[in-house]
Amino acid sequence: MESLKIHDKKFSESIHSKKIQGTVGKIAAQLNHDLKDKEVVFIGVLNGAFMFASDLMKQIQLNCRISFIKVSSYAGISSTGSVINLIGLNEVIKGKTVVIIEDIIDSGKTLNFILSALKEHEPTEIKIVTLLFKPAAFKFNYKPDYVGYRIPNQFVVGYGLDYAGFGRNLTSIYTLVNE
Repeated sequence: MESLKIHDKKFSESIHSKKIQGTVGKIAAQLNHDLKDKEVVFIGVLNGAFMFASDLMKQIQLNCRISFIKVSSYAGISSTGSVINLIGLNEVIKGKTVVIIEDIIDSGKTLNFILSALKEHEPTEIKIVTLLFKPAAFKFNYKPDYVGYRIPNQFVVGYGLDYAGFGRNLTSIYTLVNE
């Protein structure tokens, strides 16, 4: 198992890139099936979901559009507890099926903020797709509709996820090693 160091932290590979690509394909197939004949707008959450959104959209066979929003709630390896909306929504979503593309859902605070903001625009329905989900950290009553992996409440990096801005370019996912 591969390990690496980013700044002062050591990480060990936990999900290999080939496994990720297979999971992305399965999620895309399910979305293609479930959302057939619907008017769909995908909304990727930046910065972290850019790789997942890109790979997912390459396999989506729906008549759809994609847009991005940018929110932030992390500083280093910890959530700040507050969400800052950095870039807003530029698509008309009223009467459409919206699919939020998240890289990771842990406490759910960021997702809850996004859901509240999107509901004001009156979409027909909102679906949530995430590559990673931390059930032990999640603090809300709803669950994501499509989940790639349920993972322990540990800090991860790679495949769009970062530590202090680094590691987003890694094709596999790595977990922080407690030393």
